[in-house]
Amino acid sequence: MIEGAARTARALEDRYGIKGEFIGEPAPAVVDDWTVSLAQAEKTLVGLQQAVTAAFEAGNTPVMVANTCSASLATLPVVAREHPDAVVLYIDAHGDFNTPETSSGYLGGMVLSAACGLWDSGHGAGLRPEQAVLVGTRDIDPAERELLDGAGVRVIPPAEATAENVMKAVGGSPVWVHIDWDVLDPQFLPADYVVPNGMSPAQIRAIFEAIPPGRLVGVEVAEFNAPVDEKSSAEGVATILGMLGPVFEASAGHR
Repeated sequence: MIEGAARTARALEDRYGIKGEFIGEPAPAVVDDWTVSLAQAEKTLVGLQQAVTAAFEAGNTPVMVANTCSASLATLPVVAREHPDAVVLYIDAHGDFNTPETSSGYLGGMVLSAACGLWDSGHGAGLRPEQAVLVGTRDIDPAERELLDGAGVRVIPPAEATAENVMKAVGGSPVWVHIDWDVLDPQFLPADYVVPNGMSPAQIRAIFEAIPPGRLVGVEVAEFNAPVDEKSSAEGVATILGMLGPVFEASAGHR
């Protein structure tokens, strides 16, 4: 996923003539509990918060390309602070709404719940649950479902994730878009923790096309598992750029 993020970022730089800020140092993957990985990620998460804050202060539209959804522990509280009326479209196969009490130990599965203040990640909160809309989500643990229902987070399953339905959920609010690429059906793009019966790239692109440019406050994408062979990896990057195209084409000069 680190390689997938790097390839995506470089492709965006090349296509749109922009310059990205690379934050964090690559390290080998490890299997650990969230209490360990959260502490290890401290410096990177602080750096991401500073970068997104600086982008907002400069009047730009930040786009974060990350290896893991855990990076959003840093960004979503900044969105809630800088754009308190924004709706977060959390486009993900999973709810990421577990807490330390319900989690299997994976930090990435507790991101949205932290942003909504259900537990303290140490990096802030502030997102009201009713402002979060899960899109394409289909793998939700029973205890996680209870938390989502109790908090009032809306869920739009893949079959209903049309641009029209998503924009109805957004209403007239500004929009921050989070995408974990496992939201797609596995046939379209290799990702981590894939789940069958997902969305299509056309659905994702249609959502971006439907969001008025002036109301898109930022985008974050994560968990493209870049294949080892160059051809397949290039095809994956091309698929991602095809979905993100409306973001850059409509926001030229404001990134």
